[in-house]
Amino acid sequence: MAGSDPLAHQGLAIVVMGVSGCGKSTVAAMLAEALGCSFIEADDYHSQANKAKMSEGIPLSDADRAPWLESLRDAIRDRLDGVEDVAVSCSALQVRYRDVLRAADRGYEPGEYAACRVRFVCLRASAEVIAERMLRRSTEGKHFMPASLLRSQLDLLQIDATEGVTEFDTTTTRPGDIVRDAVALFREELASTVPS
Repeated sequence: MAGSDPLAHQGLAIVVMGVSGCGKSTVAAMLAEALGCSFIEADDYHSQANKAKMSEGIPLSDADRAPWLESLRDAIRDRLDGVEDVAVSCSALQVRYRDVLRAADRGYEPGEYAACRVRFVCLRASAEVIAERMLRRSTEGKHFMPASLLRSQLDLLQIDATEGVTEFDTTTTRPGDIVRDAVALFREELASTVPS
């Protein structure tokens, strides 16, 4: 029984975040495979109205994002409540958006980032590299987000140094290396948050 085993972990959600085209989905899926946990693609939680709006090059408002983030939070909470680890791909560009996701941890107290079971890895690359990736995906019909929305995403991206967000540059670091480093980082994290 997990409750009686002092070595049992409580589950951890690792959110791979960043602007569209930075490699979130690729890295999060690889991370899920490496950790043997489930994978949640945040794009799957967008309403058709949100997807249509973005496809037309219209940035989402906070009112558009709220139900999306809440449904994603609930999906993460289901995994954490089941004492499961989960890798998530989500833009999560602002502190307030990440705080919605952190609330998936029922014990989270706002600002208590180190104790939260929802952790963030931010992928970065130059605007030129990301624009090229977005244009290629859009042209190939692989994603609804056009490259014209990149500037609005870059303008929204905000990380507070106190959050403990781990950052990787995908311009110079391959996805496999990011996954390797993240696995090492979060294996230690799981060990450090084991109930005593």
